[in-house]
Amino acid sequence: MEKSSPCLRNSPPRLSASDFSTWAYKTIEDDDLKFPLIYGEGKKARVMATIGVTRGLGDHDLKVHDSNIYIKPFLSSAPEVRIYDLSKYEHGADDVLILATDGLWDVLSNEEVAEAITQFLPNCDPDDPHRYTLAAQDLVMRARGVLKDRGWRISNDRLGSGDDISVYVIPLVHGNKLS
Repeated sequence: MEKSSPCLRNSPPRLSASDFSTWAYKTIEDDDLKFPLIYGEGKKARVMATIGVTRGLGDHDLKVHDSNIYIKPFLSSAPEVRIYDLSKYEHGADDVLILATDGLWDVLSNEEVAEAITQFLPNCDPDDPHRYTLAAQDLVMRARGVLKDRGWRISNDRLGSGDDISVYVIPLVHGNKLS
């Protein structure tokens, strides 16, 4: 008698992308096909008032409910790519790249993040190996905010992020060794 793995014996059936080709929550209306095609902001942003912008990147066959309109032409999985040649510039210990999830970017602007880093890093010992980790933690705390009677709040009493927040502060100074 052949032994079967206990992990596989009671496992649910596997599903493929084709099993999910036509699900959505909204019937398309003529107004949904007019600009803007993306409604809302942050976590509430929806393409054609149907699917979250980031959730639809792999759904090639996704159609708007009760229609033959594919959502794919309105989404792109092609990223915006910018090339920054590290070897062309001399970088200091405070020159960094911020790589973060939408939990940060939904509530803080590029300018707010740059200002926070510009204020934080000069107050750290340049030889401290944890300074970039501490800077990332500072950005996470700024995006989460503080708990008040009306929920998590950041500066100017704006809503803090309710999303997961991952932040990397990557020093560019090591690029100096490339030239």
